Amino acid sequence: MTTPKITVVAGTLGSGKTTWIFQQLVASDNYKSPYDKTLYFSPGTGKVPIDQTRIASEFPPIKVFQDGQEAEFLSQIQFADTVYIEVGLYLEPTAIVKILNNQPYHAIAVLPPHLKDNKDSPLSQWAPDVVYGAPVNIDNPTQIWRVPLSGEVIDEDSLVEFWYEVTNGAYGNVTRAKGIFDVNDGRSIYTEYVAPLPPTGLLELDLTRNLEGRPKRFSGLEVVGSNLDEVTLGQTLQDCLLSEAAIGQYQQQVKQVLLEGIQE
Repeated sequence: MTTPKITVVAGTLGSGKTTWIFQQLVASDNYKSPYDKTLYFSPGTGKVPIDQTRIASEFPPIKVFQDGQEAEFLSQIQFADTVYIEVGLYLEPTAIVKILNNQPYHAIAVLPPHLKDNKDSPLSQWAPDVVYGAPVNIDNPTQIWRVPLSGEVIDEDSLVEFWYEVTNGAYGNVTRAKGIFDVNDGRSIYTEYVAPLPPTGLLELDLTRNLEGRPKRFSGLEVVGSNLDEVTLGQTLQDCLLSEAAIGQYQQQVKQVLLEGIQE
């Protein structure tokens, strides 16, 4: 029996769905071939497409689709060799049936190890194949706070302090947080947190430094949890963002440092 070229990945919050897709892409290496066409789509993320942006930066040949591009995505499936659809906590896996117009797909559930013996869970019943990922145990969140930050630049030291506060309960019970930020030296930075695991560091995305005015690429933040103080979250984040003058000043300094490095 031929395995469908469409793989739909669903799982519990923070279990490692995107990580699993990353691993498959790296292991297959097919996306580097000019003869292979790979698609990635994660519906339901709205104006904060964090995972899509990360996939696109790490695997440039892959065609990444966002909300509002469903028709184009469906039209491209017939020409693709491999298709990944990641179902976040915003959608039920069965919603994919409507999106795909009943096209065949291979279902993968990514679950934490403690659910290994729970064969009656909805995801275990939905997917014929189950992968056990991060050892997280998160109840259904009651709040999802998202903010697009495209065009904004954040001071990196302030980001480190802000992220520490986010992941240590300063704004409520945070169970999952992830973001992409443009920082003052022109780099694009990804960071994430899943309770109770320790937060990751700041990871530089493979994107060109932005050293000319405000960045024209995506950045944004998503915080999931309960009893979140969204007002204070928003205000603190706003206080970390740089003014037009400060952005220009930092960019001039970085360009000078880079120029001196070339001349040495």
